[in-house]
Amino acid sequence: MKGIILHGGHGTRLRPLTHTGPKQLLPIANKPMSQYCIESIREAGITDIAIIIGGLGSDKVKEYYENGENFGVNLTYIEQDYPRGIAHAVNLCKDFVGDEKFVVFLGDNIIQKSISDFVKNFERSNYDASILLCEVDNPSRFGIADVKNGKILKIMEKPQKPPTNLAVAGIYFLTPKIFDVINRLKPSGRNELEITDALQGLLEENHNISYNMITDYWKDTGTPEDILNANMQVLKKMKPYLYGKKEDGVSVEGSLMLGEGSLIKTGSRIKGPVIIGKNCIIESNTTIGPNTSIGDHSILSGCKVENSIIMSNCKIECNAKIRHSIISTDSHISQNKKTDNEHVFLLGAGTKITL
Repeated sequence: MKGIILHGGHGTRLRPLTHTGPKQLLPIANKPMSQYCIESIREAGITDIAIIIGGLGSDKVKEYYENGENFGVNLTYIEQDYPRGIAHAVNLCKDFVGDEKFVVFLGDNIIQKSISDFVKNFERSNYDASILLCEVDNPSRFGIADVKNGKILKIMEKPQKPPTNLAVAGIYFLTPKIFDVINRLKPSGRNELEITDALQGLLEENHNISYNMITDYWKDTGTPEDILNANMQVLKKMKPYLYGKKEDGVSVEGSLMLGEGSLIKTGSRIKGPVIIGKNCIIESNTTIGPNTSIGDHSILSGCKVENSIIMSNCKIECNAKIRHSIISTDSHISQNKKTDNEHVFLLGAGTKITL
């Protein structure tokens, strides 16, 4: 089997975080969210992977992943000139796929369950497609499957009145039969070729589609709240490590992942789960956590940060409380006067704020 990761889209709901790059490179627990996709596919035994890129930040994707060797895979990059839908992106991979079965992974989806069993079962089966379904509270946001007695009756994209709460997760197991269906598709009301319409086309042509339920954590990280939730869930599953230095007199509750070259100074307090990247400095009288990620080369002094993501090369020098925030790379928060107010930030790269 081969793998395909979709790495395009504009990420409009995540602006200003996505003004300088694709949303799939935004970090979850200090690692780009699309890297979790690569690792999940690789762990299922698939090493030939195509990444569909397009739009702002495509060069950053290539720069980070290169040929995939550092991640244990062989990467091929395929350009999509404009977001024309998931099915359109899949169709661009026809030559890459050849006659093999393949898995499609949306690069902004986080799943904690291994897909290895799903891959093995699909490889051995006679099914023409297989999808993963997950119960959700807001089904009108997703592609939805209508299921009865273990059989898929219909698949539809973001219905106003969903017949079920079974969302189609952004992980699809397909065969080359899907390409003929995509070639006959007409654009949706969004002027896109929808993968849900392609799957529905398979059903209408009496092809066999199976499904599996996801009962573990799955998240389509389309909003800042989704990203913070995914960050929390991933942090909870991580095993603690201490590669950096923690001075005497540092209070640590819960799990701490401390990167190489980082220093936590006396008088600081860590309330895990917390991950701190490489070469960071956490000054005295700083409180971090819970559910917080600090990127490489960042400096925090005097602040209280919880349920937040601070990306690399940030400097936060204030005594304010920062909650439920995402602060992008190279940002600087300082203060002119003493304040202990609570703040919620959504800051793009290079933002400078004085409180």
